[in-house]
Amino acid sequence: MRSPVLPLTWHLARSAGRHGLQSQLLAAGAAAVGAFVMLVMIAATLGSEVRADRTAWRTPDAVSAQQATAVQALATTYVRHEPVTVVSLAQLPGRKATPAPPGLSAFPKKGEVYVSPALAELMRKLPAGQLADRFPKVTAYGTLGAAGLASPDELVAVIGRTPGDPAVSKAAAGGATWFDLEQAARADISGFAGGKASLFTSMDQGGALLGVVLLAMPVVVLSSAAGRLGAARREQRLAALRLAGATPRQILAMTGVEAAAVGAAGALTGALAYVASLPALAEVPYGIGAWYPSQLWVGLPWFAAVVAGVTALLTLSAVTMLRQVATSPLGVAQQANPRRTRWIRLALFAAALLVIMQFSGGGMSNRTALALLLLFYGTFWLFGPWAVDRLGRLAGRFARRPATLLAARRLSDDPRGAWRTVSGLVLAGFAAGFFAVSQLGAETSQYRDQVAIATTTTAHARHTASEARTLLDRAGVDATVTVGKKDDYDNLLGGEPGVIVRVTEGSSEGSGASAGSGTSGGSGASGASGDSARIDSAVTAVAPAASGTPLYTQDYAQANDRTAIARFSDVSTATLALSFMVATASAGLTAAANVLDRRRVYGLLRLAGTPLKVLDRARIRETVLPLVVLAGGTTAMGVYGSYRLNQAFDATINTAGALQLAACVVIGALAMFAAISGSRPLLRKVTADPAQTAD
Repeated sequence: MRSPVLPLTWHLARSAGRHGLQSQLLAAGAAAVGAFVMLVMIAATLGSEVRADRTAWRTPDAVSAQQATAVQALATTYVRHEPVTVVSLAQLPGRKATPAPPGLSAFPKKGEVYVSPALAELMRKLPAGQLADRFPKVTAYGTLGAAGLASPDELVAVIGRTPGDPAVSKAAAGGATWFDLEQAARADISGFAGGKASLFTSMDQGGALLGVVLLAMPVVVLSSAAGRLGAARREQRLAALRLAGATPRQILAMTGVEAAAVGAAGALTGALAYVASLPALAEVPYGIGAWYPSQLWVGLPWFAAVVAGVTALLTLSAVTMLRQVATSPLGVAQQANPRRTRWIRLALFAAALLVIMQFSGGGMSNRTALALLLLFYGTFWLFGPWAVDRLGRLAGRFARRPATLLAARRLSDDPRGAWRTVSGLVLAGFAAGFFAVSQLGAETSQYRDQVAIATTTTAHARHTASEARTLLDRAGVDATVTVGKKDDYDNLLGGEPGVIVRVTEGSSEGSGASAGSGTSGGSGASGASGDSARIDSAVTAVAPAASGTPLYTQDYAQANDRTAIARFSDVSTATLALSFMVATASAGLTAAANVLDRRRVYGLLRLAGTPLKVLDRARIRETVLPLVVLAGGTTAMGVYGSYRLNQAFDATINTAGALQLAACVVIGALAMFAAISGSRPLLRKVTADPAQTAD
């Protein structure tokens, strides 16, 4: 006998009318948002790995002297505080030809200079005395292709040299100071298959993965809320079928089929929106800059997995709502059992907090930190409905206005539904509080006006200092040049022998580097004429005196810390933006669905004489009460978590983060209220004929 599940499901879906269609569209919209957000974050994670792999060829992978065919040296210089990666290559005589590096069609010959498109553009904008003069003079620069770049915004140069050139000598390997880490290297090579990811891309994937973890729970919340849209009406309809003789299995099957169809349609729509927006997403900078669109394509397996995952979450959420329909259809039909919560939720939450506090000290591994974060999100999701239930009872006891009393009764009658409305922003509040004050404050440095050259001996340092003075004078850069003392730690050399160039503030910066000279990356003239322009001119001027050794500046010394902080900041900004997007979508969709689900209650209240304004105020307060209490609580927890993180890293809290936190709270609250207010016309419409609605 043919199963009646599919025909009956189709019939009920068609007969649900306009209100049923609205609930289905809202659920599909929630699924679309969830799929889009997860695909974007997964794309950033996978794309970060691709970008890191594209930079690995620049760090030389040493081979034996017998196997070597060329010499490669990696150097890092800075312009406008941005890193410029310089790869010097020299073919060894009498050896077989070395393969071409990524992005080039052939191994570079002596004197050839290839630059990335972004570096070529910057060299045209800036005076030669600030950047171009650091490279060999050529009639025309070659172009480094995309295969050798991690980002279209990367600043990279590849220079062909002779084996005796100082740029590929052993001195080019650096190592004179502790901050040479991954910014300078030199080795004999036979190809470009090995290597290590660049300092400036190696941290990208970890940051993106953190964003995925932080956004996973809000997306789960949104998908679960989508599965419960129209739950009250569905329960009534299926309870009637259950009383008419339908089996529990048939009830669950009908609900699962309907929810799966709606979820799949919505998730696929969100996934296709992600595909369509790839060119726009590629323009969003992360880490070293924008993306190549191909780097953000997750591939068919991940594409299908996200669509299936969101669909499964929505379906599971819808099916789990029907436990009472299957066991007590008469109680559901009469709306006899309010959905109370139990104290076990509070006990589990308290136990989880004790575990988190016990293991959240310094020295945490990445896995431990992620596990504790997931534990917090999971237990807070259990605790939320209990807190809303108790808040509703407390507010009802002290209510002095009809709207407050109605809101309190709704909170205690359906705490899970009320929690779903605010849960997105409540969980986003934790991220806001955590990230806003954990930016590990922007530090100042006593080395900002220094350029240092490491030498092997004090005598060599004196000779280099004399040469540097001549070069600076010729370039028109006002600076004082001193020889670093061995026990002097008040400079970039940290007690090692070398030369310290201290650039005088307001120097003329010859070579065309006057105050009004070119810009960098769209920054104005005022930005180009500050300290960075003077330092850039000094670095360019004294480069010939360095004899292949790295030139140290504040940017060079702080590159590792700045890169970590920058990635953390990028992830925090993206996570907050997407969290508020998910939270706002969740609140708006849930508020609209609640109006549809409660239209009978609203109709009865209107028949009893309740003004429409009171109903609307009650609906708003039903959101405001848990939002203020719970979002405020999670924000405070986020601030505490940030405080512990800063303690672990022995860093000071960023005071400017307080302003960011306030902005996040205000923006999030305004977005939430705007989303809820968007369903006000729907409330007016469903209560336009209260007699018919109540019936």
